[in-house]
Amino acid sequence: MKKVLVINSSARVLRSYSRKLTEVFIDHWKSIHTDSIIRFRELGNTDVPHVNENWIDAAFKPAAARSEVEIEALKTSDTYIAELREADIIVLGSPMYNWSIPSSLKAYIDQILRVNETWKFNPTNMQNPYIGLLENKTLFLLLSRGAQGYEKGEYNEHMNFQSNYLKTVFNIIGISNIHVIAVNGQSYDPEEFKRSVDTSHQDVRNLVELELNYNEK
Repeated sequence: MKKVLVINSSARVLRSYSRKLTEVFIDHWKSIHTDSIIRFRELGNTDVPHVNENWIDAAFKPAAARSEVEIEALKTSDTYIAELREADIIVLGSPMYNWSIPSSLKAYIDQILRVNETWKFNPTNMQNPYIGLLENKTLFLLLSRGAQGYEKGEYNEHMNFQSNYLKTVFNIIGISNIHVIAVNGQSYDPEEFKRSVDTSHQDVRNLVELELNYNEK
C-alpha cells in the first residue's frame, strides 16, 4: 500500500494551475491505486513558521538537551519531517513567483532541512558533504510558470530558481527519483497556453501509469 503526501504551495485556490496539476495527479492515482493512503499538506494559505534563534539552537543540539522552549520551536518541523518520512510518493505543487518559489514553500524547506534528521554531514567528501536520510521515495514536482523557456538549454534557463532549486534541496535530503512537469506561458498566447495545460495534464497521467508499471516489475 502506497502512502502519498500532496503538498500545495500556491497562494491561489480556484485559479491555481499548480493545484490543478496535483488534482489531476491524485484523481488518476486514485483511479489506479484504490488502496492508497493520501495525505495533504497546505502551505500556500497557511502561516508556515520561519526559523528563529530558538529553532536553530534546538536543531543543533541532542534532543535530550533541549529546553521546553526549544522543543516547542521544533514542533512544526517535527510534524513536517514525520510526514515526509512516512510517504512513499511526494507530490509537490508550486507556482513560480518572481523566478523562484513562494515564500511559504521556502519557509517549509527551512523547517525540513535539519541536520541528523533529513541529512547529515559527510566530512570525508568536501565535494559532496551531504548524506540524505530520506531514501526510497519518489518526488513529483508539478509546477506552473507565467513565462516560457525555463528548461535546460532554453533562453530563460538562467532565471530558473524554481525547479533547479527544488531538485537540489530534495537531492540533499536523499530523494533522487524526481519527475518534473510544468505548465508554461500563462502570460502569453491563450491558445498556446491551453495546449501547455492539456499537455501537462496528460504528462501527469502518463507519469502515474509509468510509476505503476515500474513498481509492478
